[in-house]
Amino acid sequence: MSNLKLSRRCQVKQGRNQFDSNELFLVSQAVDRAEELVNNYFKLSSSQWLKNRYDIKTVKDLSSHERLDGPLAQVIKYEGTKEEVPFGSSIFSFYKVCLQDRAILFAAETNHLLLEPLLLYILTHELVHVVRFSKFEHRYENKNESDVTREEERKVHRLTWDILKPIAMTGLSQVFEFYKDWF
Repeated sequence: MSNLKLSRRCQVKQGRNQFDSNELFLVSQAVDRAEELVNNYFKLSSSQWLKNRYDIKTVKDLSSHERLDGPLAQVIKYEGTKEEVPFGSSIFSFYKVCLQDRAILFAAETNHLLLEPLLLYILTHELVHVVRFSKFEHRYENKNESDVTREEERKVHRLTWDILKPIAMTGLSQVFEFYKDWF
């Protein structure tokens, strides 16, 4: 528990390109919490949640085409197949949430945001996209999230706010303020 308190207080060092070990701990905690919150909000059963095939990676595990300048994160859709089933009917969608460490660290520092609530917001937001793509509530058209319509982004920000507004977390209100134009 003392690690968590120490991690929450870690300050962003200017100009870094990737998360340090304390920040990766916060990412892990935010992933767990975001998954639980999104799962509960959409009332997905265990089997439905597992059908949403996705992974979450930070910059150290991203390919060059998955790294961006500007956005804090993106979702990229890939198609996969089970090795033992060579037929087209075994094709499935796989979504990769690509966290852009440098942009997140810069946003936290320049906007005086705590990293923990910012990560929770970002991860919840990206998981809402994954659920909406998986449930065909919004069509994934391209590997570049910039193609997501402004209207869809507003919907996802609003859903993210709905999911997170009951949460009592230091710094979350500042993150809401940061994203207020998207609600």
